[in-house]
Amino acid sequence: MENMEEKAWHGNHVIKLREYKEPTIIDDLDTEYLRDIIEPWLTALFQSEHLSLLTGAGVSSAVHYLATGNAGAGMGSMAVTEFKEEIKIRAKESAERSGRGEPNIEDEIRTINELIKGLQILNTEELNNKLKTLEEELENGIEKFANSVLESEKNIVTSKKNEPAEYLMNFMLSFASRIATRERLNLFTTNYDRVLEFGAELAGLHLIDRFVGSISPIFRSSRLNIDLHYNPPGIRGEPRYLEGVINFTKLHGSLDWVAKDDVVKRFSLPYGAPNISTFNPEGSLMIYPNASKDRETAEYPYVELFRDFASSIIRPNSTIVTYGYSFGDDHINRVLRDMLTIPSTHIVIIAFDDVGDRIKRFYLSAKRPVQITLLLGKHFGDLKILVDNYLPKPAIDKTTYKMADLLKVRGVTASNSHKEEQNE
Repeated sequence: MENMEEKAWHGNHVIKLREYKEPTIIDDLDTEYLRDIIEPWLTALFQSEHLSLLTGAGVSSAVHYLATGNAGAGMGSMAVTEFKEEIKIRAKESAERSGRGEPNIEDEIRTINELIKGLQILNTEELNNKLKTLEEELENGIEKFANSVLESEKNIVTSKKNEPAEYLMNFMLSFASRIATRERLNLFTTNYDRVLEFGAELAGLHLIDRFVGSISPIFRSSRLNIDLHYNPPGIRGEPRYLEGVINFTKLHGSLDWVAKDDVVKRFSLPYGAPNISTFNPEGSLMIYPNASKDRETAEYPYVELFRDFASSIIRPNSTIVTYGYSFGDDHINRVLRDMLTIPSTHIVIIAFDDVGDRIKRFYLSAKRPVQITLLLGKHFGDLKILVDNYLPKPAIDKTTYKMADLLKVRGVTASNSHKEEQNE
């Protein structure tokens, strides 16, 4: 193991737990040794009073890789004819400000939206023709991007392999398997796709979001959601919380969200549908930053979603785990830094790589090393390796806890038990 205070984290396996006072590069990946120190540490953190999970494109890429052998849909770029060079320059500036380096489709959409507002203000005949072309190209570009995401969904659901569904379910259950008397898991994602909804459905988990209704669910500002309970046999007046319930928030919107008549609705879109235009009820697709020309719609419902994010994690005794999130969104990083100002909070960062050293910059700027755990690199970011070796067992049965207590009383550690099994 080699200390690497000044080294780049990109392309390396970086670990920082309570045993390591600072981030350390690991060349010798001894899975059994690492499991003995990582799994108990994560298990302890997962028992925090408030537990949250933030996922990015990495979780979709990981599942798609298990299904097909490649990472799936990328962020691509927009095809525009009007003000092409100006949009390219401004999008690059936007990406550099956010620490992403190279611009992606989100930077281009954001730039085009700003340009459209400027052209609407100028309101000349010559510019209005260019404005109309730009608006059409924006809508077409978003639809094309949405269809590429649907193609990735289709590849996952039609895969003949069992591993993608199995590991996605176990990944989610590792976080959702909390004793029902504790607060529900808060699940946040920046993804537009529905891979987490797909995994939750397979695992029998219940997702509670702000949408209310059955035929055409409507987004509500109220956070008063109906939780799920049950009455144990023979007990009257003492309902218990149902297990496997998650508070779910899609921070950047979703493929099946649409804004129409000042209302945000979720429309019926089959998982992996061939074309989104067949199912879209002629509204503005709500992916952030969206193509809506109305300022109120552009801010709503994202302002409500980020309020949920901040209020859920910026609390004492709170732990948030990030997986597949590249730390390229300043508005999210700012909330995470604010969270760390509370001494009893903790962030666990699990990532396949640190492209552009964005995670390193966040770690150094936060100046809270004791409150941050790092597991970076291809080994830790591999969904299969992560679930098999490092995440807590996805179970909440009392027998498991009783057995662990008995082993502890008898002085038998997990590593000793494992070695005895191998010797036999």
